[in-house]
Amino acid sequence: MRTVRDIDIRGKRVLVRVDFNVPFDPHTGDIADDSRIRASLPTIDYLLSQGARVILCAHLGRPAGQVVEALRLTPIASRLAQLLGRPVAAQQESVGCNIERAINSLGPSEIAMLENIRFQPGEEKNEPALARDLARLADIFVNDGFGVSHRAHASTVGVARLLPSLAGFVLEKEVSALGHVLHDPGHPFATILGGAKIRDKIGVLDNLLQRVDKLLIGGGMAATFLRAQGIAVGTSGIEADRLDFARDILARAQASGIPVFLPQDVVVAPGPPDPSGATTMAVTDIPDQAAIADIGPVTAKTFINELQGCKTVLWNGPMGIFETEAFSRGTLAIAGALAKLNATTIVGGGSTAEAVMELGLAGKMGHVSTGGGASLEFLEGKSLPGIEVLQS
Repeated sequence: MRTVRDIDIRGKRVLVRVDFNVPFDPHTGDIADDSRIRASLPTIDYLLSQGARVILCAHLGRPAGQVVEALRLTPIASRLAQLLGRPVAAQQESVGCNIERAINSLGPSEIAMLENIRFQPGEEKNEPALARDLARLADIFVNDGFGVSHRAHASTVGVARLLPSLAGFVLEKEVSALGHVLHDPGHPFATILGGAKIRDKIGVLDNLLQRVDKLLIGGGMAATFLRAQGIAVGTSGIEADRLDFARDILARAQASGIPVFLPQDVVVAPGPPDPSGATTMAVTDIPDQAAIADIGPVTAKTFINELQGCKTVLWNGPMGIFETEAFSRGTLAIAGALAKLNATTIVGGGSTAEAVMELGLAGKMGHVSTGGGASLEFLEGKSLPGIEVLQS
């Protein structure tokens, strides 16, 4: 991929697709986590320093092609302006004559933000007409939204086919870090997988099993693996249609000599998980009316011991219901261990990234992905449309 360093952008109108889909309270305008906005600052600063006229294109929420007042991007533009220390002209539309006039009036090193692109019904359909309308606004297109690059939308793929197209620094960093895991990891290479469901990680498990030296499994998905071994897990969420897949993964790992570490002890609670009833016990002792809510301290210690000496560690999925303090200790323990590890540490996007951010440990990781679904699809070995179009 060519990046923003590889072309003269001085004075050019540059349309930048960013991923500013941040946790947001529409009633108060408060942004709970602005890390995705901060991640794009190096690209935006670079473009502005080169005298480019910067036009940001982003989405918020799922308005499904309709104008939803609570999902306008004005608060996002305000937060960006604070971070940049300069005005960001928030537009009330994303395409059309009024927008073209507003963009043409931008001076060098000035910046505007288009309205929520998903207000446009043609965005998610990748309609050529919308792509052409976006292309008329700019001379150059930059994709800096890794988290939306697995979507073949008008603002990720359609417009990229109509303009000279480049990668921003976020996209470049994501492809480099995640590509390292897939193609050139240092060994021993350990993967830690958690989160609620196996079905979200099927492709990742399939693709990484042939690359890893050890596999550590926690979170809600561990319940299905435990059940696949004949262990009763109470009222924990079991994916009955994934039991055979879990058995297959365990059998393939054993045949390849890859150790798989499952929880030995867990924190359980009556369901829905009630922190007041939290109890730690061996996985073989889970009562019929209790559900797994976190890995236990013995498991956390085992996992951490297995990480010592690893050269590469990939972590995707929390170890428990980390949003609840009583069930956050497993995730906290793993995050703390990774922060101290002398290894290439890569944290997958989505809830794992949120956990690391909340714990204040993001700066101590090698790489924290900004993409949820995009990270998973990349690690599955899939081609992401928003990246593929930049390579063609």
